[in-house]
Amino acid sequence: MIGGRTPRRWAVLRASSLRWRVTVVVIAVATLLLVGVGIVVDVVLGQQLNHQLDAQLSVHAQRATMLIQEGVPPDELVHQLHDRAVLAELRKADGSPLFSEPYAQVSASGPGAAAAREVFQLPDGTQLVLTADDRSVSNVQAQLRLLIVVVGGIGLVLAAIAMLVGVRAALRPLDTMTGLAEAITAGDRGHRLRPRDSRTELGRTATAFDTMLDALESAQADTEAAASAARAAEAVARRSEATLRRFLADAAHELRTPLTGMQGLAETLVRHPDLELSRREELATTMVRETRRATHLVAEMLELARIEGGLPLRLEPRDLGALAALAGQETQRAQLLAPTLTVSLSPDPDPGGAEVHVDEGRITQIVTNLLDNARRHTPAGGTLGVTVEHNDTEALLTVRDSGPGVPDGDRERIFDRLVRLDDARARDSGGAGLGLPIARALARAHGGELAYLPGQPGGAFQLRLPLRPAAVPGHVT
Repeated sequence: MIGGRTPRRWAVLRASSLRWRVTVVVIAVATLLLVGVGIVVDVVLGQQLNHQLDAQLSVHAQRATMLIQEGVPPDELVHQLHDRAVLAELRKADGSPLFSEPYAQVSASGPGAAAAREVFQLPDGTQLVLTADDRSVSNVQAQLRLLIVVVGGIGLVLAAIAMLVGVRAALRPLDTMTGLAEAITAGDRGHRLRPRDSRTELGRTATAFDTMLDALESAQADTEAAASAARAAEAVARRSEATLRRFLADAAHELRTPLTGMQGLAETLVRHPDLELSRREELATTMVRETRRATHLVAEMLELARIEGGLPLRLEPRDLGALAALAGQETQRAQLLAPTLTVSLSPDPDPGGAEVHVDEGRITQIVTNLLDNARRHTPAGGTLGVTVEHNDTEALLTVRDSGPGVPDGDRERIFDRLVRLDDARARDSGGAGLGLPIARALARAHGGELAYLPGQPGGAFQLRLPLRPAAVPGHVT
């Protein structure tokens, strides 16, 4: 650290990629090791060569002693003792050169002249000087150093290349992790690393990465599920609130007329106690009728609110014959209530091994509402017909009448609550406009549908219920 700042070379190294940092560190360590080994080898080899040179000098000294004792002439001593490793020369008593081999003086006086020498005094007063020549040691060490530098440099370059390739291959899973992280950031969260060997460091890291992604996706799924449940609960609450508000608004609107009528009738009875008995009875009867009408209206509105809020059904398997029998009971009731009409039921259908799961009470309510609606819109002498049949997927119950039918633009509006197509009709001559909405809500609660059937003479409504395979005898589905 210099002045509190990181040196630039270290900053550059930290900013480089991991593979470069690993390569630089490994090559730096290898360089230090190579330099250390080279120094050790150079020192040890130098000591060994010097030891050998000293040994050669000792051998030459022993031989010189023997030759001197034998009386060998001085010039012959120089000739026999002189070689490349040990230089032999004759010197005067004052140390000046007297005789040597041609290169002896150069070698002895050169920069590589060694201090290891042996000096012998000859009988004639001259000196025989044996000098160990360390130039061979220096040459060997110089060649060794050059070899270490060249071979070491080439080895470091090759090692750096091999390290880059090896580290790139070893760190490839990290590149895969990076790509996967980028894909996840972009929204693609379905991929995983799935390492081949989870026992290695990168394998364990990849396994931990996959586990983390699984945990994140699981947590996200739980969060989304909780949010979805919260939204669903909020939607249910809003629907319930909207149903309640609509019920209150409809109730206030529809009950205004009968309540106003009852208030007027009651005020007349109170203000005119001297009315004739027949008139008082007429007013009281009318007030009772308005009260019943208001009660029936409130009951129907509450029924529709319960259905829209999620009415529980007691579903039981019934074949189409049972559905036709139920429709037959309602046609008999309609015939008794409208003796001026002709009410008929088509022959019982062949169940064909299929059945429907229905709540009989609610299906009866649907058929009753459809027949009551048809009775109100069919003139005297007209006909009503009920048909029960099926196709591959649905049971079909159709109620037809010979009335005027429903205009095209009103065939969906009639299923809205409190809708009356004949606004001029007196309210006591028809329903409150809730029969068809209740019937459709009950049909949808069964997983079916109730719709106006176009293309028929008069009016026609069709109830569709999903078919289910018949249960095997002795088993409960």
